[in-house]
Parts: sequence; structure tokens; C-alpha cells
Amino acid sequence: MKTTASVEIDRPIEDVFDLTIHHVAEWSDVVIEDQIIEETPDVVGTTFRSITENQGEQMVFEGVVTQYQYPNLNAIQLVGQLFDIDAAYFFERITSHKTKVTQVSDVRPKGGLKIIFLLFGWLMKTASCKAAEKELNNLKEYCEQQEGAIS
Repeated sequence: MKTTASVEIDRPIEDVFDLTIHHVAEWSDVVIEDQIIEETPDVVGTTFRSITENQGEQMVFEGVVTQYQYPNLNAIQLVGQLFDIDAAYFFERITSHKTKVTQVSDVRPKGGLKIIFLLFGWLMKTASCKAAEKELNNLKEYCEQQEGAIS
């Protein structure tokens, strides 16, 4: 199931990139912990663990950075027990102090969850799009509240 969402943030692209990538647990309603396991010099290949919580249920994902082009692109792959996720954040400089962030994600269910996705995919996609929009609005609010330059 693929979803795409975008938001414009009143902040320079470098700041938005850094705040998005390095402070996920601070702006996300879903990610409660994000820990680097092994960092690589090129960033691509860096591994990490993300713990999410949704409606009281926690899930652990093992992640790897699959693409990294500062300050325009960060893509990751998350592997979980019930599903895997490919997510990419694209950053576009609109002006020197305004950035557009676009999140593209693909959720791939595993096991019995595949049947549920087939039967109720349209409903789940609507909920997933709303959740992505909410997360990006959280990111916008977080970025715009931070003081000074980050980079």
C-alpha cells in the first residue's frame, strides 16, 4: 500500500532535513524511540531500531538507510514482524526560508495481514493517508518552533 503526503515548512531546507531525520521521536506521534545501531561513513547502510506505538500497541522495526542525499533525500527500509515499510522523504527548497517535504511510503504486509490488506485495503489506505498528513503537520509544527539554525 503506497501513500504520499506533503507539507510546506517555514524553515530553511538544511534545518528541516536535520530536524526530520535526527529528531523523529520528538515530532512523531507514532515513533517513541529511534536508536542508531551502526553508523556508516556514507550514511547509506546505517542501521537503526525504531519502536512505534499506536493505540497502545508497540512494534519494533529494524531499519537501514537506503538512500541519502543531503539535504534533498533520505530513504529508509523498516522490517517489522507484521509488515515492512519503505519510506522516502524528499526535501525541496521553495525559498531560502521555506521547504516542501514529501513523504512517500510503501507498506508491505506479511502473513495473514496480507488478506486483511486485500479485503480492506481501500479503508486502510484512507486511514494511512490521514496518518501521514498528521505526522507531517506534527513535523511542520516541530520545525517551526525550534530556535535558531540547526545546521
